[in-house]
Amino acid sequence: MPAAPPDISQILTPGDLARRARLLIEEGLGQVWLCGELSNFRVPASGHWYFTLKDDNAQIRAAMFVNRNRFMRLKPRDGMQVLVRGRVTLYEARSDFQIIVEQIEEAGEGALQRAYEALLRKLATEGLTDTARKRPLPARPRRVAVITSATGAALQDMLSVWRRRYPLLDVVVLDVAVQGEAAQAQILAALEKISGLEADVAIIARGGGSLEDLWAFNLEAVARALAACPIPTISAIGHEIDTAITDYVADVRAPTPSAAAELCTPDRNALLRQLDDSTMLMASVVQRQLHQRSTTVSLLRARLISPATRLQQWMQRADDLAHRATQALRHRLAINERHLHGLRQALIHHHPAARLAQTAGEVGRLQQRLELRIRGRLDTESVRLSSLARTLDALSPLQTVGRGFAILTDDNGRVVTSAATLRPRQQVSARLRDGTAHMRVESIAVEGGTASGEQEDR
Repeated sequence: MPAAPPDISQILTPGDLARRARLLIEEGLGQVWLCGELSNFRVPASGHWYFTLKDDNAQIRAAMFVNRNRFMRLKPRDGMQVLVRGRVTLYEARSDFQIIVEQIEEAGEGALQRAYEALLRKLATEGLTDTARKRPLPARPRRVAVITSATGAALQDMLSVWRRRYPLLDVVVLDVAVQGEAAQAQILAALEKISGLEADVAIIARGGGSLEDLWAFNLEAVARALAACPIPTISAIGHEIDTAITDYVADVRAPTPSAAAELCTPDRNALLRQLDDSTMLMASVVQRQLHQRSTTVSLLRARLISPATRLQQWMQRADDLAHRATQALRHRLAINERHLHGLRQALIHHHPAARLAQTAGEVGRLQQRLELRIRGRLDTESVRLSSLARTLDALSPLQTVGRGFAILTDDNGRVVTSAATLRPRQQVSARLRDGTAHMRVESIAVEGGTASGEQEDR
């Protein structure tokens, strides 16, 4: 027996099925961490990363879009063991099961990276990384304390900068191990010595390296000790792309040790130029002040006037003000006279006598129109009333009664229109032209039927 045809609403297209499968996968799996070997890595012109993650049992297609991978320091290569975090989905166009990667790191560095991020969040929650607690560096420090390896290239780079820029600086080197098991204890001991060195600024520095090499500067104890340092601090760990926890808790972060040396000291040539500029500015200011004082003396001398001359000026000024006052008064009087004349003309124009005469004429005209309309309306209604009276008289039943007819009503006052509705000995009334007659039915004769009377009724 053939199967029943399917409901048209239940038939899916390949696109519908792929879409449903994608939603089930995304809702069921969501975001996952995945560890495996990276292979088939390629970067098309769009900048997106496409690769495969595999182990001995399976392989998964992966994609990391350019808006995510451009922030990654890791440069993937085939054969690399990686740890990725992403969203599991289905590429509907080919029905490919894949993972959209949001984070990727080498498998060996993953635990360290997560510990780094956890500590950074903890310190940020306590406010140790807040910008508000950062202290400014002194403009011209006399002594700087450097916590680094005495044999490292970082120290030599900083000393070279200071010899060139600011040879007056006193440098105190606190030699420590910058990696390995002894690094933490030595760095903490060096930070404890800072308060007794009378230094103006402290620098903690080392050259570049891997995340494991820089780990001594990502330790919580080192970060807290650096944050508690009594003088402004600079963190210069690794190269520009390297970032340590000490960079966040220090007052200033320098991309390299050489940059730290430049940040904490002024430039000798700049100071000499500033001194020359200050000397020239001071000379210019003195000359300008002398010129201003000389000009002031000249002006004061010119303002010295004899009392007789001043009195004459005041007398002339008084005459001038009196003349101006007289002119102003005359001008004001002329304006007021013109204004008064205008008010008089307006008063004449708005006198009520003319307005009353005009209004009286208008009232008379309106009264005449009212009388005419009333007479016309009365005539119209009189004619209409006469017509209605004639119509009513023509339709009145009394006219019919006057011609010899009568209106018969039963004992309930209802008009009798059929003999069949009467019965013998029934009381009835007949309305005539000039009165009413009360009668009793003796017999009834219905047209086309038999007569009924008192004998039959008995």
